[in-house]
Amino acid sequence: MESLESRTLGHSGITVGALGFGCWAIGGEWQDTAGNPLGWGAVDDEESVAAIRRAIELGVTFFDTADAYGTGHSERVLGRAVRGRRDEVVIATKWGIVCDEATKTLTGTDDTPAYARRALTASLRRLDTDHIDLYQLHLSDAALDRATELRDLCEEFVREGLIRAYAWSTDDAERAALFAEGAHCAAVQHACNVLEDAPEMFALCADRDLASVNRSPLAMGLLAGRSGGGARGVSEAGRDIRTVPPAWLRWFGEGGVPAPEWAARVDSVRDVLTSDGRTLAQGALAWLWARSPHTVPIPGFRSVAQAEENAGALAYGPLRDSQMKEIHDLLAA
Repeated sequence: MESLESRTLGHSGITVGALGFGCWAIGGEWQDTAGNPLGWGAVDDEESVAAIRRAIELGVTFFDTADAYGTGHSERVLGRAVRGRRDEVVIATKWGIVCDEATKTLTGTDDTPAYARRALTASLRRLDTDHIDLYQLHLSDAALDRATELRDLCEEFVREGLIRAYAWSTDDAERAALFAEGAHCAAVQHACNVLEDAPEMFALCADRDLASVNRSPLAMGLLAGRSGGGARGVSEAGRDIRTVPPAWLRWFGEGGVPAPEWAARVDSVRDVLTSDGRTLAQGALAWLWARSPHTVPIPGFRSVAQAEENAGALAYGPLRDSQMKEIHDLLAA
């Protein structure tokens, strides 16, 4: 097992801490064209900045955002938080989703090479940086022929010094493998947590020497909640994506109530995950570190306290083999 002190993003030479932070939640409120929420509720930008800076103090050096999160707001907040400390952090962002910043609305997608260059230029401006460390295609089901064009374009971006490496945010191993054929592809971002394993992706990462950047490592708060199946921080105001969950968000029902079958699964493994003094969230992160030496989980956060709890998982390290087997057996039952 690779030390939890660091991970290397594939064969890029880019070193990050074993834990990254996902910046979707700090983007604030945004919506689809029907008015359904796509953010995690209202945010306090001062708290977000303080949380990022506290995370850096605690050894978190990798921050994952996207131009879509808060229709650009997440990138702006992250750029502000790391101003003057850019050389201490590794920034990942994404492109492909088109938004209207004025109305904070997702309006569509664009997989053309011309748009990719415009999106990169805009992200560099919002992040107040001259390069992106890991640039990721945000369209999980883009066609393979177009993805080949975009992979080759990312190689151009590397040659121009605009990005250092690139990846695809997708749960499809065939698509991830296509991007991995590029010389500077360093990772795949995919969903994975203790409730839903991703064996194909882990096999691909091992075979191609890719970092496994794990989104939804806490099942969007379900693996960070209270006993009885509650979730961390679901907004009571109703402008939280979990309160009006889209079809892909299986862990929650209307109103942000955890789906009973998923809450039951969490409760079945809670005692194992919280053993050795860990919180539930810390145990879920420890499961991912034990699952593969390539993993870099990116839990979300909206406060200094959440940043401290997530970063606190580093001190405990991965779960033991016996704990991993116990969790496997409990979920199989």
